[in-house]
Amino acid sequence: MSNMPLKKSDVKFLLLEGIHKSAVSFLKNAGFSNVEYCASSVSEDELKDKISEVHIVGIRSRTIISEEILCCANNLIAVGCFCIGTNQVDLDAAGRKGIAVFNAPHSNTRSVAELVIGQIIFLMRGLIKKNSSCHSGGWLKGAVNSHEIRGKKLGIVGYGAIGSQLSVLAEGMGLDVYFYDVVAKLPIGNAKKVSTLHEMLSFVDIVSLHVPDIPETHLIMGEGEFAVMKKGAMIINAARGSLVDIPCLVQALKSGSLGGAAIDVFPTEPLSSEDDFVSPLQGIDNVILTPHIGGSTIEAQFNIGLEVASKLAAYCDSNANITPINHATLSWAEQICRHQILPLLQDIGTEALN
Repeated sequence: MSNMPLKKSDVKFLLLEGIHKSAVSFLKNAGFSNVEYCASSVSEDELKDKISEVHIVGIRSRTIISEEILCCANNLIAVGCFCIGTNQVDLDAAGRKGIAVFNAPHSNTRSVAELVIGQIIFLMRGLIKKNSSCHSGGWLKGAVNSHEIRGKKLGIVGYGAIGSQLSVLAEGMGLDVYFYDVVAKLPIGNAKKVSTLHEMLSFVDIVSLHVPDIPETHLIMGEGEFAVMKKGAMIINAARGSLVDIPCLVQALKSGSLGGAAIDVFPTEPLSSEDDFVSPLQGIDNVILTPHIGGSTIEAQFNIGLEVASKLAAYCDSNANITPINHATLSWAEQICRHQILPLLQDIGTEALN
């Protein structure tokens, strides 16, 4: 890269995976006209080729930005994750190379929380069997295994942006809300904090998972956890596919220990809509399966596009101060070598090195 600062029109953006066009509009309105837009993900080889020339890449959850990919990105200064999660990016490698990473931790919270509320109602009313029966010509009219959600106990694992939003919506519909989080969090409304996960699992009617994909949360719901859950309780996972031991969940459902489940995320997911989806949960009649759509609403995707695009644009603005999520590991020395757009950032980095 040249040592001369780039003009906005020279900054090359690559947006993959059909990121909402609100991002493109925002960037162009901000003066960044050099935007390549791809409606789908690309192969690893194609990504290596494309990323070699761009300054900023935007991705969703399917594109893996590994250290190997980053080694091909000679001009890259930032990665925009147009989603909540960032586990598809090697954050440490990006930090060492002076590449900032941004995400959208807030824009789809409402959409995910609303999906969970819908799943709770669907499970508690036994609508899976009733819907299937009607489609097959049946008529399962009756109140057997059909319950109001009012007065039921909801246990939220992870009381962050989505968990707390769910807490508000659930309480407004009459559920008694409990939550467990390893980080000290102030409860909203009448929600009650529980000291341990197993304690909460033992008495709630519905468990909803809202924690990130980190080593500490890997298979957080396994055989031991299902064993202590209240008989007939239900579990919802609209967070990350690594949280639930699926074979153990299948066993708990088939044995009647659990009353139902709604799963939106899976350990292995198809790379595209054309690929087949396979799961041991298929065919179990008290399970709702959805294709990772927690944040897939028009409103959420529009807002995610704006949130991440505005962060990327601000990062390319010498008058803006914005902090990437990997700021703790970001190498200022490498950033100074790569980042010739921002004179201000160079000045800050120089001071940090002195």
